[in-house]
Amino acid sequence: MTHYQKLLRVSTNGKSFHNITAKIEAIVAESGVETGLCSLFLRHTSASLVIQENADPDVLVDLANFMAKIVPEGNYYIHDAEGPDDMPGHIRTVLTHTSEQIPINRGHLVLGTWQGIYVWEHRQQNNVRELVVHISG
Repeated sequence: MTHYQKLLRVSTNGKSFHNITAKIEAIVAESGVETGLCSLFLRHTSASLVIQENADPDVLVDLANFMAKIVPEGNYYIHDAEGPDDMPGHIRTVLTHTSEQIPINRGHLVLGTWQGIYVWEHRQQNNVRELVVHISG
C-alpha cells in the first residue's frame, strides 16, 4: 500500500468558503494513487472542512446565513479572548467537520457532480489554515 501526505496552506479572507477541490485533485494526481482513499484533516478549531454544492453560490450564502442565525456573535459567551467571533467560530466548527474522507478511483476523487470541497472560515479576520492531505491506496 502506498501512502502520500502533503500539507496544504489555505489563505482565507474573513468569513467565507474557499473551494479547494482543484488543489486536492492536484495532490491526488501527484500521489500517483489510482484506487484508494483521500483523507483530509483541517488543523484548526474555528474553521471547517465541508463538501457542498459547487454550482449555485446561493447555497453557500444560505448556509452562512443559517449558521449566523443558529450561532450568533455577541456577548453571549464566556470565552471571548480573541473577540466576539471567537467562541461562535468554535461552536460552528463543532457543528460541522474538521475532517473528510473521499474515495479515489482511476486517479480522481469520487465526488458527485455538484460536490466541491471547501474550507469554511468562521472568523472575521484573515487566516492561513493548514490542511493535512493523506492519500493511501
